[in-house]
Amino acid sequence: MRNPFFLFITLCIAWPSISQAQRADSLHNTSIVIDTHNDVLISSIMEGKDIAGPIPSGHTDIARFFEGGVDAQIFSIWCGDDYGKGTAYNFANEQIDSLLKIVVENPDKLVLATTKEEILKASEEDKLAVLMGVEGGHMIESNLGYLQNLYDRGVRYLTLTWNNSTDWASSASDESNPDSQIKQKGLTDFGKDVIRYMNKIGMMVDLSHVGRQTFFDAIETTSKPVILSHSNVYAIAPVSRNLKDDQIRAVAKNGGVICINFYSGFLEEGYNQKVDSLYKATVSEKVRKKNASGDNKFYQLSAEAKEQVRPELSVVIDHIDYIVNLVGVDYVGLGGDFDGVESTAKGLDDVAAYPNITKALVKRGYSDSDIQKILGLNVLRVLDAQ
Repeated sequence: MRNPFFLFITLCIAWPSISQAQRADSLHNTSIVIDTHNDVLISSIMEGKDIAGPIPSGHTDIARFFEGGVDAQIFSIWCGDDYGKGTAYNFANEQIDSLLKIVVENPDKLVLATTKEEILKASEEDKLAVLMGVEGGHMIESNLGYLQNLYDRGVRYLTLTWNNSTDWASSASDESNPDSQIKQKGLTDFGKDVIRYMNKIGMMVDLSHVGRQTFFDAIETTSKPVILSHSNVYAIAPVSRNLKDDQIRAVAKNGGVICINFYSGFLEEGYNQKVDSLYKATVSEKVRKKNASGDNKFYQLSAEAKEQVRPELSVVIDHIDYIVNLVGVDYVGLGGDFDGVESTAKGLDDVAAYPNITKALVKRGYSDSDIQKILGLNVLRVLDAQ
């Protein structure tokens, strides 16, 4: 028979962690969980895959959204700079058609949402609220009519630039590249008109990917809170598209929200160097010669090596902590970038993993109300303020 005193001591030691885990589970299940950026539309759906069934090689499917307790997902509508005038806008609409088709085919699980009220109603009905954001201003082809049409179809944010600049806004990638061919940094007069028009119709201005000058021009121009749908902290990971302290403060002053990206390369300094090092050390010379461009280094690594380059989940919380400590808890959310990146933080393998964020926040000592803000209420506030 076990010693009763020993059993009592064991329970006393274990009880805090048991209680903490139960609190996290309960809190996650009763919170509104919103992610502001997922690329499954371009990575899988446009290739003919059905997210109503499992996609083992990807991060996203409907079943895993429910497993992860996700209430609302903003799906990214994206194309690269190989699309331009005459093609980009049409391709945006093709993606919208494909997403809406899935919503129509799964009425018991999915519902299109465009407002705070519709998201809350979907949650009450145990459905995933489906929202849309266009990632890249080149997809409106410098046409405000196209912007209006996208809004009318349900799009609720426009990311002003992707890595490529437009004629009216410069990207972080181009602004930080001395060899860039951009004509000017920041917003042109038309770019400012785009911001004002978005404010007028109620579309969120997304400043992820934009250059520093474009960022501050947009902040100065907008009359509504902005969103950064998938961006991180420059002080922790000095990447050109991450936010410096003055930008974080500007978002807080604006009343906006910064949604943390789970991509390894935007979370931790030295990610690319780690990939390069392991690639040279573990991949055969024959394979390296075949991959002359070097574009697919990560995918050539072994499963063990891939795991080595992933940061810990705690680093995601470090980015949240940094923003909270600098400006407060009202200005941070989640924008995982699932199915748009090659590598995510450990513990965030797919869209089923959001409860791990809640557990980590509980462990860091956040209050229930603050965790609920981070999980979704801050994004709801910004959406509702449009």
